[in-house]
Amino acid sequence: MNKLRGKSIVLLSFVFLYGCAQTNILDKVGLTTLVGYDIGAEEKIATTAVIREVNPEFQSNVEVLTTENDTSKGNRMDANRKLSKKIMVGQMRVILFGEDVAKDNLRYYIDTNLENASVSNGIYMAVVEGKAAPLLKYEYQNIEDIGQHIFRLIEQNVKQEYMISATLHQIAHDYYSIGKDLAMPIIKRDDELVELSGVALFKGGKMVSTLPAKDSFYVKIVRDTFKVGLYETVLEKEDIPSKFLQKPANKITVAFDAIHSNREMELVDIATPEFDLNIKIKSRVLEVFPDINQGDPKSVAGLEKAIEKNLTKEISRVIAHSQEVESDIFGFGEKYRSTVRHSKLTKDKWHEMYKNMKVNVNVDFVILRDGVFE
Repeated sequence: MNKLRGKSIVLLSFVFLYGCAQTNILDKVGLTTLVGYDIGAEEKIATTAVIREVNPEFQSNVEVLTTENDTSKGNRMDANRKLSKKIMVGQMRVILFGEDVAKDNLRYYIDTNLENASVSNGIYMAVVEGKAAPLLKYEYQNIEDIGQHIFRLIEQNVKQEYMISATLHQIAHDYYSIGKDLAMPIIKRDDELVELSGVALFKGGKMVSTLPAKDSFYVKIVRDTFKVGLYETVLEKEDIPSKFLQKPANKITVAFDAIHSNREMELVDIATPEFDLNIKIKSRVLEVFPDINQGDPKSVAGLEKAIEKNLTKEISRVIAHSQEVESDIFGFGEKYRSTVRHSKLTKDKWHEMYKNMKVNVNVDFVILRDGVFE
């Protein structure tokens, strides 16, 4: 009994000491949750950090601080000289790049964060329309912690597959891969809100173009599988025969969720090069406006064909745009390099080939018989 009592006292002592240590740590550090980079005066790095400070009573305060220096480490030292608490980056969740930085080159920022053991490889990365600092320093009426808000905004849209994912690990892989370019979400301030407004396309480390947010669906379905989420598309009048419609209409809006999708990329001609891109989607249609003859299997088959035609057209459009700006965000080059032995492929060589690449897009769309067709 005495031994048990002695062990209990020791254990309680450890718990007490641990609690004190935690309180002391929180009282002495500022937790950086987000960092934004812009090009400052005289080509210096302008770093805007969102820092959460917690006092011993567990009340928190958020500071948004901008510094300019020649290096990111120099900016951290400058920030430390302006705060009463030591800045820690272990809780950082998002890195933002102003447009000027993204169009210049991201290599320095990718390497710097990869080399920092305190920075998680799962941290999200995104581009800001304009500069990062004004978006972060704006005094929002209903947003207390802009760092945490942006993290949750990106995280929930990635999980629901409304937006592509761009973590440090993914970005570093695509940047250093021969035959694939990186892509990131774009965010902007819209009055009192922050929204995901598009997708940034890169050639090497430089942003070369953008796509609207709705095109993230097409980007993801070519790059990866699609398992959850919603999508809405508009079919033209000529896409669906009028006999399938309950009443005449110039366009038909269809909302569906992709239960499952997969894609196969096959190199069919080395010289051109030419690829067959086969995409299979099984989906539940949630809404059709105006309505179609829901109980008629021929109407459902007609809708499937119309959606296939629409998706083929939109995916081909997005791929064609990426070819114009020489940004292979889909990884056709990786497929080429893994298929063609001794290709001696380089980034520059592939970008030149990519412009003239031919892709045969084939979409197989199957409506699962539930939802509006139950």
